[in-house]
Amino acid sequence: MVNKHTQHSQHTRLSVTGPVECPYTGRDVLNTPALNKGSAFTKQERDQFDLHGLLPVHINTLDDQVSRAYQQFLRNPTDLAKNAFCTSLKDQNEVLYYKFLLQHISEAFGIIYTPTQGEAIENYSHEFRRPEGCFLDIDHPDQIEQRLALFGQPQDIDYIVVTDGESILGIGDQGTGGIGISVAKLTLMTLCAGIHPDRVVPVVLDTGTDRQTLLDDPLYMGNRFRRVRGQAYDDFMEIFVQSVKKLFPKAVLHFEDFGVKNARRILHKYQDVLPCFNDDIQGTGAVTLSAITAALKTLNTPIIDTRILIFGAGSAGLGIAEQITDHLVTKGLSYKEACSHIWLIDRFGLLTKESKGVSEGQLPYLVDTDLAQGINTLSLVDIIANFHPHILIGTSTQPGAFTEAAVKEMNKHVERPIIFPLSNPTRLHEAVPKDLLEWTQGSALVATGSPFPPVFNRIISENNNCFSFPGIGLGAVLCRASRITKNMIAASVDALSAISPILTDPNGGLLPNLHDIRTVSRTIAVAVIKQAVKDGIATVQNEKSPGTDEFIQIPTDDEALAVWVENQMWKPEYRPLHQVEEE
Repeated sequence: MVNKHTQHSQHTRLSVTGPVECPYTGRDVLNTPALNKGSAFTKQERDQFDLHGLLPVHINTLDDQVSRAYQQFLRNPTDLAKNAFCTSLKDQNEVLYYKFLLQHISEAFGIIYTPTQGEAIENYSHEFRRPEGCFLDIDHPDQIEQRLALFGQPQDIDYIVVTDGESILGIGDQGTGGIGISVAKLTLMTLCAGIHPDRVVPVVLDTGTDRQTLLDDPLYMGNRFRRVRGQAYDDFMEIFVQSVKKLFPKAVLHFEDFGVKNARRILHKYQDVLPCFNDDIQGTGAVTLSAITAALKTLNTPIIDTRILIFGAGSAGLGIAEQITDHLVTKGLSYKEACSHIWLIDRFGLLTKESKGVSEGQLPYLVDTDLAQGINTLSLVDIIANFHPHILIGTSTQPGAFTEAAVKEMNKHVERPIIFPLSNPTRLHEAVPKDLLEWTQGSALVATGSPFPPVFNRIISENNNCFSFPGIGLGAVLCRASRITKNMIAASVDALSAISPILTDPNGGLLPNLHDIRTVSRTIAVAVIKQAVKDGIATVQNEKSPGTDEFIQIPTDDEALAVWVENQMWKPEYRPLHQVEEE
């Protein structure tokens, strides 16, 4: 991730327009993914950078290269092989990689992210070829700052994704292989929101692993001891966060796939220390609430008139519950009243005041004993029969948990149930859309955690966080938000729900099409920036425009603000190379 030429050309290489300074010639240019154009180098560039003889004589366009890459992609026999091909392409030519992804996003998305990236992460140590990212291990906390500093100067980095690998994509503890989710999330930040690919850092905190198969694997590349917890873990995390704040004070820190015992408390501890975000909690909550809001708009039903049952009370389920609770409070309910609209089920059944071993995040949602009286708290059907939920959300990773009996029981009490089986990958879904629509005679409003084809001519939206976190992150980066607030997340929810296809097409999805993802991210970024300005936490106005003495001004007009955002989004286009002397 450290680019050898950072010191020479940070002011041009890290921009999104204009020439890119290049201190290399010959094979060094071809071996630098951020500079390599492969067969698309012009004759002038081949002359200038000594590339004749290193390339075939015919000059291709970027579109020619994408066409060739797509044919190569299709020849790979398995999804995991396609994932490896994409990784290889990224290692060779960044612009071509992202252009290929944008042009073939529907086919490639599930390859570079869930579900295939999960399989790649499981095989990380066996398929390892080239390291990418920053590896921080708990045995050397004194080296955290030194290792992070390798990735650039304070002005070089906009976005950092960090994981400790404990709860990866529904497949659990993957140890140091978790670096793969940090890399994948940053790929989406660039693909979906135009964050510059050389202004990001993927990080894994290697604190050990509790997965015995990894500990026993002679090829496993991480620390071979049980996960370190308690004070030593917290001290390690504190050094990391403070190092990020010191080294990259303008960067957004994105927490990803931490275990349920750490995710919420780490977010709450640091959310006022620096601009940070937990996608499993806030991103999942935001995109889910956006889909719910769109569904309720089609039904002309206020959310305060609904009851919500969440099957799965871990980080994702609690994140959704908290987002809905915050939203209900904005509609005039007290916090206690808002919580009463939501019931949670974990692996031990309905969470009630008599439940044992509940977490701090679950406490506000415990059902009063008298309300739970006579309910079989282990039976989803019985819980539904008594609670009459309008909305059923699955974050349990228990495949088939939403049975025909449970769904039909829900449909007895609610004419058009909203049902979101969100667990991923696909094999862990609580139900498949075809069954849900058949069991409800087509009345259910459905979104899923993984991609599914249309059912009965109805688009099934993938309730993917990519519709949420890239735009939130982009907005926070561009306005240099001092922190990421609940108001900013709420603004993203309103912006996303307002562009739901189902609002204009009854067969449309609850969330936009992937092909529109950059427009979606820009729309959300605009809303987030406006809210940050309103809340007084946008600090970019304190910075001067590059090369001038004028301070940056955030446009107040929506249209002008959208253009301002668009102009700062990196695009996969070949830009002229400008030769400079190597220092």
